[in-house]
Amino acid sequence: MTRRRLELLAPAKDYDVAIAAINCGADAIYMGAEGFGARSAASNSVADVARVVEYAHQFNVKVYVTLNTLIYDDELASVEAMIRQLYRAGVDALIIQDMGILRMDIPPIELHASTQCDVRTPEKAAFLEALGFSQIVLARELNRAEIAEIRQRTSVSLEAFVHGALCVSYSGRCQVSQALKGRSANRGECAQVCRLSFDLVDGAGNTIARNKHLLSLRDFNLSDRLPELIAAGVDSFKIEGRLKDANYVRNAVAYYRREIDKIIANNPGQYEHTSCGDARLDFVPELEKGFNRRFTHYFFDSRNPGNGATMASIDTPKAMGEKTGKVVRVSGKNVVVASSVQFNNGDGVSYFDRNGQYTGFRINRVDGNTLVLPRHLDVQPGTVLYRTYNKKFDDMLGASKTVRKVSVDFCLRHGNGLLMLDASDERGNGASCCVPAQLSDAETGQEVRQRETLAKTGNTIYACRQVSVIGGKFVPQSLLTQLRRQALAALDVAQKANYRYGYRREENRDATCPAVKLTYADNVANAQARRLYAEHGVQEMEPAMEVAPGKSGKGVTVMHTRYCLRRELGICLKTDAGRKQAGKLFLRHGETTLALEFDCKNCEMKVVTT
Repeated sequence: MTRRRLELLAPAKDYDVAIAAINCGADAIYMGAEGFGARSAASNSVADVARVVEYAHQFNVKVYVTLNTLIYDDELASVEAMIRQLYRAGVDALIIQDMGILRMDIPPIELHASTQCDVRTPEKAAFLEALGFSQIVLARELNRAEIAEIRQRTSVSLEAFVHGALCVSYSGRCQVSQALKGRSANRGECAQVCRLSFDLVDGAGNTIARNKHLLSLRDFNLSDRLPELIAAGVDSFKIEGRLKDANYVRNAVAYYRREIDKIIANNPGQYEHTSCGDARLDFVPELEKGFNRRFTHYFFDSRNPGNGATMASIDTPKAMGEKTGKVVRVSGKNVVVASSVQFNNGDGVSYFDRNGQYTGFRINRVDGNTLVLPRHLDVQPGTVLYRTYNKKFDDMLGASKTVRKVSVDFCLRHGNGLLMLDASDERGNGASCCVPAQLSDAETGQEVRQRETLAKTGNTIYACRQVSVIGGKFVPQSLLTQLRRQALAALDVAQKANYRYGYRREENRDATCPAVKLTYADNVANAQARRLYAEHGVQEMEPAMEVAPGKSGKGVTVMHTRYCLRRELGICLKTDAGRKQAGKLFLRHGETTLALEFDCKNCEMKVVTT
């Protein structure tokens, strides 16, 4: 039976974060290159990407580069040139949004469809497969049944986010930053309008909610839903966070590596890793101690949860961390607390003040159940405290020396005047080294010492699994060390020669796009994209908002969401409370007013300019 391969896909802001992710067990990493990635602040030179590739491929870890922004006509040539450079650097795949790339003259590099492609239906997924994509990133809003339906209609690898920040709009269909700020999320310049505070008002001007972060979602966490994701058909499990630091990535990758490994161990013969090497952790990962806005399963369990589970973090868009206890009393700079955790000197603690503002402090010193602060704190007894920075845990992650090791077996033998060392590793590579040697019979205990010498792989990526010695001859330690080094170097060469790349799949030129008309929200921004869509049956195409400035006026949908603010606030129009508040609703921030439109049939919401 063919084993199903499961991929843990980790983000990397830069080289250092990439190495941290790989050492903690990632099967693949994704990172930005020099521009044209959906996180403009996470760009890397081709040379740095090549350094990551060299390290990653030792463990059969794949490196994907994000070129998932819209591309303008005058940029097509430079993007084409960059893709050639990335191909020469050994990158395994490109994650793209702009279909114009499929009409470029580029090497046969594997292509993955970005989450910006907004894949929510089997028809869309099947079309992207027909275009030649090897992996498809699914919309984060899908539930298990919808994922399973897409799986039934496709054969390529399906990738799904499992952890990290959530966009409130369907990815790729958020134009609010472009419309209000002139900064396009589809160009890697999102202004994060969704994290702002808003007043919710009705058509008569009455305020329903004041100064709340009504579009700010909690962070995604499907760590306890991995078996269901696998059953639904997901192959690649993606952690969000290309702007996150190394400690965040270490913690998240190590946690998900552990959970996926449990699934593999509990289902022998069914699943396997897509990479090699054992991540030897020197810390215990805990998701709750990393940055988070509290967690949600979002829509995975059900399209309409109806169970009171909240998806948003409307009181603050900042990290909430661990709920730790309450204030008992305050005396000057001393705060006495009743807490379920042990605070540390240097911890960061947050709370909501008497005006409802989210604020915080740093602990100078901990004395039993008393927190000594740098200043007097005006806080009420009973105030709930949240630890948003755990210094002890963060220091532990920062000091981590976690390494990743590839298992290797040695066999020492002698014959015909030659001393030979055979080496084979878990990646399937083998090498043999030999030297002329006239050897005498070994004394008692020599074989034990020979095994010990060969097992000393030191600071290499290798860890000796077993050593067999045939022949019972005395061998100088220096000769054994020489052979071991030569054998490991030969395995390095073999790995580079044997590394297997995927390549771009052939496009089905007869495939028909499921939509015959594309709107500005379909993000067609250049002539080559228009050409591709036209060749696949699209008859009408509006240009993307970024290349059609007049499209960002009044009455334009700038967010399309499955998240419904009415449902979140308990005033769904299908309930009595909602019917009592059935009029128009608006979001107001400063001088900006946005209208809300509710599609109850499809249980969706749109945010519209006014």
